[in-house]
Amino acid sequence: MAPSKQPKNVKKDQKPSPDKPRRSWWFWLSNGVSALIWLILLTAGVLGYFALGLPNVDDVVASTRRQPIVVVRDAAGDDIARLGALYGDAVSIDDMPPALPAAVLAIEDRRFYTHLGLDPRGFARAMLANVRAGSVVQGGSTITQQVAKNLFLTPERTIARKIREALLALWLEQKFTKDQILTLYLNRVYLGAGTYGVEAASRTYFDKPARNLTVYQSAMIAGLMRAPSRYNPKTDIDAARSRTSVVLGAMVDAGYITSAQADTAKRGGQVNVSKGPSGRGQYFADWVLANLDELVGPIEDDLIVHTTLDPSLQSVAERSLVFALKNSARTREASQGAVIVLSPEGAVRAMIGGRDYQSSQFNRAVQAHRQPGSAFKPFVFLSGLEAGLTPTDILVDAPINIDGWRPQNFSGTYEGPIAVEDALARSINTVAVRVARKAGPTAIIDTARRAGISTALTNDLGLALGTSEVSLIELTAAYAPFANGGVAIVPYGILDVVTTDGRVLYQRQGGGLGRAAEPEHIDMMNRMLAKTITDGTGKTAQLDRPSAGKTGTSQDFRDAWFVGYTTDLVAGVWIGNDDGGGMKGVTGGGLPAQVWRDVMLTAHRGTPAKALAGWTPPEPVDPLTRLWRRLTGG
Repeated sequence: MAPSKQPKNVKKDQKPSPDKPRRSWWFWLSNGVSALIWLILLTAGVLGYFALGLPNVDDVVASTRRQPIVVVRDAAGDDIARLGALYGDAVSIDDMPPALPAAVLAIEDRRFYTHLGLDPRGFARAMLANVRAGSVVQGGSTITQQVAKNLFLTPERTIARKIREALLALWLEQKFTKDQILTLYLNRVYLGAGTYGVEAASRTYFDKPARNLTVYQSAMIAGLMRAPSRYNPKTDIDAARSRTSVVLGAMVDAGYITSAQADTAKRGGQVNVSKGPSGRGQYFADWVLANLDELVGPIEDDLIVHTTLDPSLQSVAERSLVFALKNSARTREASQGAVIVLSPEGAVRAMIGGRDYQSSQFNRAVQAHRQPGSAFKPFVFLSGLEAGLTPTDILVDAPINIDGWRPQNFSGTYEGPIAVEDALARSINTVAVRVARKAGPTAIIDTARRAGISTALTNDLGLALGTSEVSLIELTAAYAPFANGGVAIVPYGILDVVTTDGRVLYQRQGGGLGRAAEPEHIDMMNRMLAKTITDGTGKTAQLDRPSAGKTGTSQDFRDAWFVGYTTDLVAGVWIGNDDGGGMKGVTGGGLPAQVWRDVMLTAHRGTPAKALAGWTPPEPVDPLTRLWRRLTGG
């Protein structure tokens, strides 16, 4: 018999190894159990690691605390601004209409009452829907997971955050009932327009408490939860209605309502969405809020701030300024402006800090300091009156040289002997300097301080030409004593501050800075400043009633001002450029006077004309009588 062949790679003297025995079921079982144990330990370790990073879930109540809300309202009671996110009072499910939680469950988490905080089936369904749609059309998180995320976690999209979210969801399910978790969710979920919770959303969008929501309104609020900005009915009512129809369909599919009830809800779906803050008066609102802490201290409660702002006057002032700048920005190189309107007692009725708040929040009415030019001269001439001058005194308009300083008139000409009142009306610089030299710079500064100007003023004769910078609000306020008979005022915008439950934290009691000038001097100033409008540089500002004011133009046409008053209102207008660049021939008697006149005419419409404080203007004379008197010398 032929010998058998040796296996390859085996030496002659090496015996072939016997076949390996098959592993028994016990081997596989023991190794499987071991692997499972290691997997459990590994999983427990991972979960333990993430559990160590969890917040203190026992502080759930404390974690729902929020920052107070401050609502600013105008004199008509309408909201003009809101500081902070809006949270409504907590509402229990029992106090909500049944359609509201039903709509939320139908569109957000139909298996909420049956799952344990996590819903693998719902997650898989959402993922399948997203794959089919090619985009994210459904979310896989349960309401419990969303509560966990909203209360305890950041919105970052990481695996670690999702693990912690799942752990917290399981904890919440053990700690609270389903109704409690749903209540937490409905009172904390973000619903657009700065609102959190269904109560805040209901009042913001429909001006009613959540308990009074209709089926359609409930579905609209539920529809916001997926994308609050996209489906906000204040900004896109068509998108909101389309989303509401989807929610109503989900409610039918889930068995919460019938098709007939859904159709009935849609037929009544022409909902009226309430108006939010007007968008007007934002510069004013910023100014008010900046001073709130000084009046009430640290803000710990939701507050309502009632203010002095007149919404109709604010609208007129905004339109007038924007119109003036729109027509002159290119041709006159005037790009910015500001307007202040006050009552003679100091209440701010209108405040415009620039042509467009969205483009620039810098408040030029309050924060900007610019040279007022001749608009400062009333305080120079008031000091002159206090030094013994009278409106009819004659001074000389002629070249003047003070230690090498040679101030000139805007016109470049000189008129010779002229009455003090005419010199102010025509804004003659050389006479203003002579008045300033008679009164003295220190006296002028004292007069300005008594009138309410607090910014630094240079102690030299340059004061006569308005070279020291001031803000529009303080310059306008300093004219108030001319309107009210001589009392200096402090501009204010807040009437009272109350909590939402009616507690009064602050209420204005009045007050001012005391007497700025004696009545006889106020009478003389009113006479002179009225002549500025009737016969001087402010003719463009003439009204249908007694009024007075002063123009101002700084060097190289960098700033143009008009500040004036009646017995009812004091108003100031500034026009210029933020970079201090000169304009093309814009003077205080031009654009600012036009804006001032437009605002004041509208503000006084339907009100009786009144004489200025302590001074009665002469009766107007018709042109024929004036001509006859001139011819006859009568």
